[in-house]
Amino acid sequence: MSMRQISSIADDFPQQLDELLAWDMSTSSDVDVVVAEIIAEVRTRGDEALLAYTKKFDRVSAASVSEFEISHDRLAAAWAKIDSSAQQALEVAASRIRQFHEKQVEASWSFTDDLGNQLGQRISPIERVGVYVPGGRAAYPSSVLMTLVPAKVAGVDEVVVTVPTPDGVVNDMVLAALHLAGADQVFTIGGAQAVAAMAYGTQTIQKVDKIVGPGSAFVAAAKKQVFGQVGIDMIAGPSEVLVIADGTTSVEWAVLDLFSQAEHDSSAQSILISPDANFIKAVADKIDAMLPSMQRSEIIAESLASRGALIHCADAQDAIAIANRIAPEHLELAVADPEEWAKGIRHAGAIFMGAHTGETFGDYIAGPSHVLPTFGTARFASPLGVYDFQKRSSMIHMSSKGAAHLATQTDLLATSEGLEAHALAARVRGQGETPSA
Repeated sequence: MSMRQISSIADDFPQQLDELLAWDMSTSSDVDVVVAEIIAEVRTRGDEALLAYTKKFDRVSAASVSEFEISHDRLAAAWAKIDSSAQQALEVAASRIRQFHEKQVEASWSFTDDLGNQLGQRISPIERVGVYVPGGRAAYPSSVLMTLVPAKVAGVDEVVVTVPTPDGVVNDMVLAALHLAGADQVFTIGGAQAVAAMAYGTQTIQKVDKIVGPGSAFVAAAKKQVFGQVGIDMIAGPSEVLVIADGTTSVEWAVLDLFSQAEHDSSAQSILISPDANFIKAVADKIDAMLPSMQRSEIIAESLASRGALIHCADAQDAIAIANRIAPEHLELAVADPEEWAKGIRHAGAIFMGAHTGETFGDYIAGPSHVLPTFGTARFASPLGVYDFQKRSSMIHMSSKGAAHLATQTDLLATSEGLEAHALAARVRGQGETPSA
């Protein structure tokens, strides 16, 4: 197959890199129009709209939305149905995810300044969170654990899950993961209508405070349109991996790591950077040799041909500079001394250190959430974590001495902004008198 190969020393490399990374995160105007209509219908017609859209898009009919709710007994039955090896895999993954995220829990704090004012920050969990779990072409029990476990660690009161089940096909591994993770409510609805239901509420589904989880272009558009009414985690694009190799790792391992992202979707992106030209040639040859035997060879081939690349760079410093320019979702440092290389990395969703740390471990079982910023947003965004399910309130308790001492400056600043009541509210407290009823 034809996978582009480029060199960082080429005069037009910046333009070639821009072309390689180009991808429109915005949804098409047609999608936006359809999603806006769906949201409006769910807001005005509630359950009736959910029933109509689920019948239309997922080909599942019901007399009421309550029929789409999966009971805790059914979740438990799915757990009992899967074999013990599957149970163990889910338990190990959930335990590792929980252990990692327990380190992220923040505590409230306060201090008293030299005027006797007590200042601080109170940490509290979000009360009600909606989790969108993708369904349809594939099932993702891993996404269940990677979203629900951090929410539960954060202390979220209630986690509501929506997962589409086209043609009524329900995946037992997904239900088992929901049982293990402690989902409070589960509804088999999907698409923009599920996002709208969680954002605005219907007769059956109570509105949530924040919506997290990946989904289709329609789900992404819906999350953007309801943001402000509820919080969201991020707008995720196609999956991506950047492998930096110094030539010391296995060529086969590197190729499989490129394949592991490319097999997600034809829009997924797999890039390898190396200062070793011979290693790049060996990777290209191994891709051609291994690709025909892969189950999802057509998807992998399309992904690598359209958005993949093998980049020959000058040296380690050059590779790191390119990586920071890309700001990838997944960054593999398949090098002899990953700790040293990692010192220069500023932008990446997750960094996988050393040849043995394949990105696939991060997808399932390493511990950190696999919900990561994509399309260069790692420049300012972070992986999904406990902090996404907690909020902060500033705490201010002024002493009489503190109020008296700071009143003059507050008065001056408020007056400079033309806000008389603000100035007077500070001025009266600056008089140092205890208020009377």
